[in-house]
Amino acid sequence: MSVAALVDPQSLPTPAGHFGRYGGVFVPETLMTALSDVGAAYAAARQDPAFRDELTHHLKEFAGRPTELYFAERLTRHCGGAKIYLKREDLLHTGAHKINNALGQALLARRMGKRRIIAETGAGQHGVATAAVCAKFGLECVVYMGAVDMERQALNVFRMRLMGAEVRGVEAGQKTLKDAVNEAMRDWVTNVRGTHYILGSALGAHPYPMMVRDFHRVIGAETRRQILEREGRLPDEMIACVGGGSNAIGFFFDFLSDTQVRLIGIEAGGHGIRRGEHAARFEGGRLGVLQGSKTYILQNPDGQIELTHSVSAGLDYAAIGPEHAYYREQGRIEYAYACDDEVLETFQLVSRFEGILPALESTHALVHGLKRARELKPDQIVVINLSGRGDKDVNQVARLLNVKL
Repeated sequence: MSVAALVDPQSLPTPAGHFGRYGGVFVPETLMTALSDVGAAYAAARQDPAFRDELTHHLKEFAGRPTELYFAERLTRHCGGAKIYLKREDLLHTGAHKINNALGQALLARRMGKRRIIAETGAGQHGVATAAVCAKFGLECVVYMGAVDMERQALNVFRMRLMGAEVRGVEAGQKTLKDAVNEAMRDWVTNVRGTHYILGSALGAHPYPMMVRDFHRVIGAETRRQILEREGRLPDEMIACVGGGSNAIGFFFDFLSDTQVRLIGIEAGGHGIRRGEHAARFEGGRLGVLQGSKTYILQNPDGQIELTHSVSAGLDYAAIGPEHAYYREQGRIEYAYACDDEVLETFQLVSRFEGILPALESTHALVHGLKRARELKPDQIVVINLSGRGDKDVNQVARLLNVKL
């Protein structure tokens, strides 16, 4: 895929929230004022050194940043090709990259005088991160989660409740992430005056894709500094899983202008690219509008949202973040997919070879990253974003492997 002459990434999105033809604001009139207020508050906060310093403090003291850039020596030997580095977001408090954004938005909510927080969650990691920051700052917390996801991520549901969050199960639709977002947006419309919605991915109406991206840019900024310290040069390839796309855009953003670095996002191939059996938006999707944003969506010819499937609850979503759609169109970020059976095999492989249990979401990136490492030369470098840890997935993996605990 050729790379078009890139617009300066720092200039995007436009003031109206567009990344090329993607993004924007497609919401009910009742939310326009709330979104405008969030946008204005964030514009002021990002220019305020005191806000940035406070966020940096909490990222270090509470979340545990910086995370390590880990050389996976045994995996590298096993693959017999490029050096494999893992960016260890799984080492963060609450177990995934989600805490970066949750902290940033919780501080923004306090700045706006909002004491009630709502969130949606799929795999539960964003819900756990939101519950944690609400407990830390003394904020009321309500998390919406699809009933199917609650069953397969029961451990995270209990973790959220232990930290004082109210977890509301969603029985509508497919009972997964899309339906949880719908319910969270309904809540926000009803309670907009005193409530802030901490959206968990680089999705939705402006300013959320920009704001979530910015709070996760710390991942790529650290990676850049660390790989230069370790290897004296930038990596050849960087690979991350993509559901909504928050970990990936944060990981990639500071490398977008380094066109010699190949950037690859990995979607959920599920049982294969058949209708209702996957969540690979660029394989079976088309341009449309969902939950506030214009982007690539899995939908039928009548515009109805199709069923999705993934072994990982966090990738089981019908739309992709608009910034990802833009950079794919520009040829700057490539996208592939990994299927469930590959993910289960690689989950076990990485656990045995490195003593690290990766989240099923992150394992999609590992599937492709190990393939690429085998194809590259020993003097080349692949960095994979290990966006979360797999403790939450152990019961589900055991069940899928017919192992009785």
